[in-house]
Amino acid sequence: MNIKIIAVGKLKEKYLKQGIQEYLKRLNSYAKVDIVEVADEKAPENMSEAEMQEVMRKEGERILSNIGQDTYVITLEIEGKMLASEQLAAKMDELATYGKSKIAFVIGGSLGISKDVRHRSDLALSFSKMTFPHQVMRLILLEQVYRAFRIIRNEPYHK
Repeated sequence: MNIKIIAVGKLKEKYLKQGIQEYLKRLNSYAKVDIVEVADEKAPENMSEAEMQEVMRKEGERILSNIGQDTYVITLEIEGKMLASEQLAAKMDELATYGKSKIAFVIGGSLGISKDVRHRSDLALSFSKMTFPHQVMRLILLEQVYRAFRIIRNEPYHK
């Protein structure tokens, strides 16, 4: 399986980079996982609604340019569907079984995801009703993808 995590913005925090590297190393035996960072759009502090939409549109174009036609797209959105870890594992297993071996997880910027990216999404996924920093979501997502593979293969993993 080929998994691409497309995330807006550069990761700067050393502790997050270390955690992400650990999960990428663990995932190596299950899938090819790439992280693609797309530039975040520079924006003033107090933006109008139109300016916010323009920022999301530009970031969305960068995101979409990294998604192939044959890729199953999962966007991370607060209003998305909530799944238990076992349900995410079942979804990933189902995708692999039916020939969808390319999956892209999309983590938007601080303003969210553009309507064009939402339109391209095959599944809007929510990890919680809470808001998490998009940089932290990379680590949380990788942990859940790793957990999903462990579940799929009936391998032990802490609960």
